[in-house]
Amino acid sequence: MNPTNTVFDANRLIGRRFDDAVVQSNMKHWPFMVVNDAGRPKVQVEYKRETKTFYPEEVSSMVLTKMKEIAEAYLEKTVTNAVVTVTAYLNDSQHQATKDAGTIAGLSVLRIINEPTATAIAYGLDKNVEAERNVLIFDLGGSTCDVSTLTIEDGISEVKFTAGDTHLGGEHFDNRMVNHFIAEFKGKHEKDISENKRAICRLCTASEHAKHTLSSSTQASIEIDSLYEEINFYTSITHD
Repeated sequence: MNPTNTVFDANRLIGRRFDDAVVQSNMKHWPFMVVNDAGRPKVQVEYKRETKTFYPEEVSSMVLTKMKEIAEAYLEKTVTNAVVTVTAYLNDSQHQATKDAGTIAGLSVLRIINEPTATAIAYGLDKNVEAERNVLIFDLGGSTCDVSTLTIEDGISEVKFTAGDTHLGGEHFDNRMVNHFIAEFKGKHEKDISENKRAICRLCTASEHAKHTLSSSTQASIEIDSLYEEINFYTSITHD
């Protein structure tokens, strides 16, 4: 309903410069504004008729604050320490920015660990390992596709190699579907909705739901009332 003030993907900005090619590429897909503040990217939104800007660390800290509240409600005690996981290929500035986000959220970040290592620990792969053991971790998430190899010995995990695509994940499947439906809408009604941010956000939400449906069904329906200029959009998509 309010696309220019709906912020997501802040982790793609954290620890990066505004002129970074990754930042410039991602900005084309975001409905919210990203502005240049002395070379650093800041998210710009409107709140109570005032223009406000936030560093990516501040946005991430809001997420960490919410997670802190959830943990405290579950544990029924105050949480002050945290271990934060990050993708394996982040550089030092991105690690530091992640720590800063934790500090802003009122957390003492004890360690930053790589997600492949966290996966190995979660599955108990680091337990009862006497000899050296090699593990392959495949991670297809919401925004990236990573394949990592770890060596585990005496309970210590070391990431040996990481490869993958930082722009291949759930949200990119959604974007491909959105582009498909934009072309379909244009073909049916001879109207281009690609510049209408509200229509695009509604299409993106519908595409995400359709993707989830396709996880267990061979076909999914898209039904959006008054998508653009009071025109209803009904279509379907299959695995093929």
